[in-house]
Amino acid sequence: MNNPDKAHEIAARHGLADEPEVPARRLELTPASQIEPEPVVWAWLDENEGRVPAGALSIAAGREGTGKSSFGMWMAAHITRGTLPGAFFGRPRAVFYVAVEDSWKQTIVPRLMAAGAGLDLTYRVQAVEAEYGETTLSLPQDNSLMEKAIIEYDVGLVVLDPLMSCIGKGIDTHRERDVRTALDPLARMADRTGAVLLGIAHFNKGASTDPASLITGSGAFKNVPRSVFGFARDDDNECRVMTQAKNSLGRADLPSLSYNIVSAQVDTKYGAAHVGRFVFLGQSARTVDEILAAGQEHDRGERDEAADWLRGYLMDKGGEAPAKDVKAAAQADDIPPRTLQRAMTKAGVVSERTGFGKGAVWRLTDLTLPTQSEDGSPSAPQSRHSRQASDPGANGANGGADGVDVDGGSLSVLFPPAKCTVCGTDLIPLTPDQTTHPGCDDAA
Repeated sequence: MNNPDKAHEIAARHGLADEPEVPARRLELTPASQIEPEPVVWAWLDENEGRVPAGALSIAAGREGTGKSSFGMWMAAHITRGTLPGAFFGRPRAVFYVAVEDSWKQTIVPRLMAAGAGLDLTYRVQAVEAEYGETTLSLPQDNSLMEKAIIEYDVGLVVLDPLMSCIGKGIDTHRERDVRTALDPLARMADRTGAVLLGIAHFNKGASTDPASLITGSGAFKNVPRSVFGFARDDDNECRVMTQAKNSLGRADLPSLSYNIVSAQVDTKYGAAHVGRFVFLGQSARTVDEILAAGQEHDRGERDEAADWLRGYLMDKGGEAPAKDVKAAAQADDIPPRTLQRAMTKAGVVSERTGFGKGAVWRLTDLTLPTQSEDGSPSAPQSRHSRQASDPGANGANGGADGVDVDGGSLSVLFPPAKCTVCGTDLIPLTPDQTTHPGCDDAA
């Protein structure tokens, strides 16, 4: 039947008329005058200033071993005891702990005991599949299950350690739009339940001094949370520091806090367990930003040392060596590959291909080598280029115009200024056809 009106008439006569189609998506408009304003509910008040809001997502981020997971234990202990200054004070609440990387028997439970957590109110959270059994929590796939459990158990805190491991498969954690499909629903779930969602995150290898910008993954990991904490070691003061890098609902200029991880012994049925316990020491004179900046100075010192090593190594090899041999020797001397790569420009080293399939060779651009006299004693240092062209006048050593300069008996070959074809800045090449800096050379 090709007549839609006739078909609808017949269906209506037999009581089979279709229900009005409900759109899958619609807009809901609410005037602001009908929304009752409320103050921020703070789960943690420090000196009467809000640090961690209830009903929101927060992030604790730092490098390995800085104590960010121990901070999660500290919060769990206070919330299960009802001793955290803020909205939960005086009323112990349950805590959900999602720990992906550590053993519950050997690490998590002993550390919770050392922190003084109420173990009856602290729950390990795992997803269970009908076919495969226990598996890692996956967000946002398990959001509805999590929300139902938070309400049922009156949960005040959910710790996701690490948060990245809880992000569902198929989500590209370096694309903001993808990550928001997991974090935005998580933030809305926190708002509906009033619980604190604390994600533990790692710093990337970037050079930024902003803790929030160093969180591994897309910008959503710093944009979606309402509060972000950075953690770092302060070796100069023999402590560690926590800085509030973001506080969207409160003061942005809260003082940094110093803390330490102290040794604690926990008695178990099978013997003593030795773990760390998070202890605040008071306000810190330094921020995580300042510590990270000082760390960059330390990195520069390491780069300078690596540059000296690299020059010495290549000098011993006659001014050049296969890149793979240089890297292997550096690794044997505990010089990280990234530090070695960064040291190349300072050391005056370039990377070149010697032929198809032969790999890269690293060469010094201003090599000066000691030569030996006929009796075997060292004589004045001489460059590779000076040995190849013994007529000083032809090379400009007597003031010629083709770029050779004599300084104290050593020769350095100076070519006309050139620009790196990758970054566009000046470079001093080994040969006139050198076109890139070492750090810009993909072959390095």
